[in-house]
Amino acid sequence: MFFQIRAILLWPRNPAFKPRRLRFELGKVNVISGASRTGKSAVIPIIDYCLGASTCSIPVNTIRKHCEWFGVIVATDQGDKLLARREPGAQRNTDDMFLMEADTIVDIPQRIVKNTNADAVKRLLDDLAALSKLDFTGGEESTGFDGRPSFRDLAAFTFQPQNIVANPDVLFFKTNTYEHREKLRKIFPYVLGAVTPGLMAKQFELQRTKSELRRKERELKEAQEVSGRWLADLTAKFSQAQELGLTPKPEQPPKRWQMIELLEDVVARTDLTITVSTATISQALSELTDLEREEREVSRELTTLRHRLEEMNRMRVGGDQYDAAISLQRGRLQLSSWLVRHTDGDADCPMCGSHTASARSKLEVLSARLLEVEAEAGVDKEVPAAFDRELQRVMTEVGVTTERLRSVQIRKRALSGRSKEASERQFGAKKAERFVGNLEAALDLHRRLGSDSGLVDEVGKLRERVQGLEAELRTQDVDSRKRRALDAVNSYAGRLLPLLDVENPDDPISLEISDLTIKVRGADRDDYLSEIGSGSNWLSYHLAMLLALHQFYLSQPNSPVPGFLVVDQPSQVYFPKNAVRRPDEEEQELRLRDEDIDAVQKAFEVLGKVVLQAKGKLQVIVLDHASRDLWGNIPGVVGLKEWRDGIKLVPMKWLQGDGDEIIA
Repeated sequence: MFFQIRAILLWPRNPAFKPRRLRFELGKVNVISGASRTGKSAVIPIIDYCLGASTCSIPVNTIRKHCEWFGVIVATDQGDKLLARREPGAQRNTDDMFLMEADTIVDIPQRIVKNTNADAVKRLLDDLAALSKLDFTGGEESTGFDGRPSFRDLAAFTFQPQNIVANPDVLFFKTNTYEHREKLRKIFPYVLGAVTPGLMAKQFELQRTKSELRRKERELKEAQEVSGRWLADLTAKFSQAQELGLTPKPEQPPKRWQMIELLEDVVARTDLTITVSTATISQALSELTDLEREEREVSRELTTLRHRLEEMNRMRVGGDQYDAAISLQRGRLQLSSWLVRHTDGDADCPMCGSHTASARSKLEVLSARLLEVEAEAGVDKEVPAAFDRELQRVMTEVGVTTERLRSVQIRKRALSGRSKEASERQFGAKKAERFVGNLEAALDLHRRLGSDSGLVDEVGKLRERVQGLEAELRTQDVDSRKRRALDAVNSYAGRLLPLLDVENPDDPISLEISDLTIKVRGADRDDYLSEIGSGSNWLSYHLAMLLALHQFYLSQPNSPVPGFLVVDQPSQVYFPKNAVRRPDEEEQELRLRDEDIDAVQKAFEVLGKVVLQAKGKLQVIVLDHASRDLWGNIPGVVGLKEWRDGIKLVPMKWLQGDGDEIIA
């Protein structure tokens, strides 16, 4: 991913001053060297904060006291982007951010205000890195360690602050905390290219298909259990159908398929009611059947009349509301006709006697509107008499029909009470109807679970899809791809180690993802980085592995890792700050051993060599005490003016209060 730092920006709190801009060259090793307490170590927190860090680690007091906004200009494949973030004050961070985009940003605004927020900037950076929208569980909603990879996770490969660059226990930025360490372990196969966005999409589809398959299998299992119970009860249902007279008794016990056919014939018959109600039926039962039929007809007729009565009542209420509205309009417009009647040729207003053409035209418009309203609604319009007659007729029919229904119900209760046989036959008919209904549902279930069942076919197709996706994922062989990627990284690092100040440069090293550290493979034993002594070894292994990772990322066609690396104080292991400082120390150079000077120069030479080999795709920023004498003549290495004699990150005039100053 082409993503390099073009400049760092500071906006002062005092509007009399102009912004401070630190320019960097792309595709080079940029060195900021100088004395202590000049602000060098604030560069990494400023870049990190402007790229969406969750907390502001910029040093307090001088820098945050005099700066209102911090910003970076980054060069990308889509042009330059200025990302600025407000100083958070007493808070841990702020979401207030400023974004400006252009092909190349030359002029920067003197004062800025919020026009976006940190979440929007993070989404922009995620899109620039072309990161997958899926998480590592195969979904889109997971958070924490299994959440989707983000641009913020890639900061582990871009920063080596002072407390990390030669640390025997911590190799990557912020992995001294459990949360960042676990997330980096999770995303490592992704940034190595072993897990691709396409592979994550297939994993997501596999998880979704498996979930759908489990649901369908549960449905099928439940249906089959129901079917098993139904088959066990099949003989009992067949006997019950014979007892109810719904099917004849065969001479020999029927087979299963024969019983199903006979029961399906029972469901398909349309004369069940006649068979049950007329076989050996008494006169009372016949009369009761007629009464039930009459009761149903009268009930339907009464329901129709009640609906018609409700509609007519709603129509009357609507008419009354319409008349009230028209009356209100007529009352409001009646004044216009009164004014017209009381005007003459000399005056248009009977109250003040004025004569204006506009007043007369408006009165005429209002009068015309009144006539339209009266013509539309009609004056003293009433509901037609035919409507009232129809309403009374419907109300009368409702009463008559209600009495008919009550009469039928009385006769029915009396007949049922007198005829025990009718009651028993009626119960038998209802029982037969209920049995046929249950039987129909059971037979439908049997048909759905047959060999041509849609549910069975659907489960089979889902199983085939799961097997196909699993086969595709097996061919990807993520573990083998990860091993090949790590072998390539280790090979890059192995070629860099002999160029650095390391005790055993020929011993192979390997990056251990599970422990996020380096293992040195010696002749007799393997040692982790924390088990090896000497700060020079720690520094050399850090530089070799971080540069090797960037070399590997640049060799990939679509790596999401930004193409820059910021290293803070790599020479600290050779030139430690004295415990007790002499009064004249700032004005004289420390006596340094020749071997230490050579070791520091080796480090800069390796940085320059890797950057030149990258052909503009990698940028390194080094923050160090080492002066230009050590690195000034190394190919690929450039530097800003040394921060000494009052030159610092925050200009002295900002501290002194003098205005109109810009340092580029």
